[in-house]
Amino acid sequence: MYRSATVQKLAGRLSGPALGPGDDGYAAEVAGFNQVVQHRPAIVVGVRDAEEVRKAVTFAAETGTPTAVQATGHGPSRAAEGAGLLINTRRMTKVTIDPVARVARAEAGTQWHQVVEAAAGHGLAPLNGSSPLVGVVGYTLGGGLALLSRAYGFAADHVTTVEVVTPDGRPRTATAQQNTDLFWALRGGKGNFGVVTAIEFGLVPVPRFYGGGLFFPGETAAEVLHAWRLWTESVPEEMASSLALLRMPDLEPIPEFLRGKLVVHIRIAHLGPGDEGERLVGPLRKIAPALVDTLAEMPYQRFAEIHNDPTFPIPYDERSTMLRELGQGAADDLLSLVGPGSDCTDIMVELRHMGGALSRPPSAPSAVDHREAAFCLSTLGLPGGRPAHVVDGMARWGTGRSYLNFLAGPETAQLAERGYGPATYARLGEIKARYDPENLFRFNHNIPPRAKSF
Repeated sequence: MYRSATVQKLAGRLSGPALGPGDDGYAAEVAGFNQVVQHRPAIVVGVRDAEEVRKAVTFAAETGTPTAVQATGHGPSRAAEGAGLLINTRRMTKVTIDPVARVARAEAGTQWHQVVEAAAGHGLAPLNGSSPLVGVVGYTLGGGLALLSRAYGFAADHVTTVEVVTPDGRPRTATAQQNTDLFWALRGGKGNFGVVTAIEFGLVPVPRFYGGGLFFPGETAAEVLHAWRLWTESVPEEMASSLALLRMPDLEPIPEFLRGKLVVHIRIAHLGPGDEGERLVGPLRKIAPALVDTLAEMPYQRFAEIHNDPTFPIPYDERSTMLRELGQGAADDLLSLVGPGSDCTDIMVELRHMGGALSRPPSAPSAVDHREAAFCLSTLGLPGGRPAHVVDGMARWGTGRSYLNFLAGPETAQLAERGYGPATYARLGEIKARYDPENLFRFNHNIPPRAKSF
C-alpha cells in the first residue's frame, strides 16, 4: 500500500490533484457516472494536459503500478483498487474543428455534447452515440455505434490520428502511416494500450435531421416488435432506429407515462429532411395508437431527445450480444424473455438495427469486428437483478460476440474476448505484449499480453 509520501512525490510532478483514500476530494475524483463499480485506488490524479499524462504514466512504469483511466465512467468493469493508480482525464476538454477538412480534434476528457455543439455551426456532426455525456475517447476506442452509423459506419472507422502515452511513458502518434499496429489496436481495443490524450476524426455533413420516438403500450409489444423488424428490412441506410422495451421504476424524474409499467419505445434518427422522415416512419405510426409521438425534424444538437438517456449518475449492469438475424423465431424468443407476462428484471432491453455502412470494412483496418451483425441486443438493469439472463437466452440467435461498449459491471471485466473474432483477439494480445508486457493497464475489459504464435 502506498504511503502519503508517495502520493506527495507524484503530486509534485502535476498541477492537478494527486490524492489518496484519506484526502479531501478523493471520493469526487474517483467517482464515475455508472456507480456499479466503485474505484478505490491508492492514488488518483487529475491530469490537465498530455504532459501530465506522460508524467503519471512514467510514474506507473517506474513503480510497476497497475493503472486505470477514467473520463466519465459510463462503462466501468474492474475497479481500480489496492495499490493502483487512477488517471482522471476529465479536465482535458479542448475541442477544435477544421470545417474545410471536416475533421475534429478532441482531448481525452471531452464529452460528445461538446463536439456536437462545436461542429453544428458548420453543418457537421461527429459519429456520436445516444448520450451527450459519454466520453468521446472511451466510446471511440470501443468502436462507437453511432446514431448515424448505418450511413457512415463505426466512429472508430473515421479516426485519423490517435495521440497516446503508452505504458512505458512514451508519447506516440498513431496513424495509418506511423505506429500502424498501435493504430489498428487502439481503434477497437479499448483502454489496453495506454492513455489516449487526444484523437482526430472525420465529421459528416448533416444539413437536415429528423428524429424522436414513438412510445407504445406494453400490451402491444409483440405487434410492435414484429412490425418494426419487418420495417427495418426495407429502409435506406440514412434511417437508423432501435426498439427498447422499458420497465422504468415508479420514481421521479421519470415521466409519469413510463413509470412502473412496460412501454415499447421505437427510436428514430434519420439523416434527411422532415418530409422524407415522415414518409419512412408512416408504417410505424399505423402499428398501434401511440402513447407519445415525438418525431419531428430537429437540429442535430437535440439528438439527446431521441433516447433520453439518464443525465444523473446511477448504478447499472449492462450486457450485450450481437444477433446475426431477427426473424420471427428470434423475436418470439425475445418476447418470451422480456415481453408482457415475463419475469424480466431489466429496466431496458434494446435492439439496435445494424447493417448498412456498419457491414462494410473501413479504409484503414481496425480491431472493430461485428461487421456481420444484423442487430445489437443490449440490456440495462439495476444491481441485484439477472444481468445475463436475456443475452444468454438469445444465444442461439447470436454471433457469439458482445459489443464491449455495452458491457458494464464487475462481472464483465473478463469478457473482453467476447468482443472479437479469434484472429482479432490473438493479434490484440500480441500487440498488448509489445506495448504493455506487464499488463499495467488491466483495470478494464482486459486483453492479457500474449506471446506471438508462429
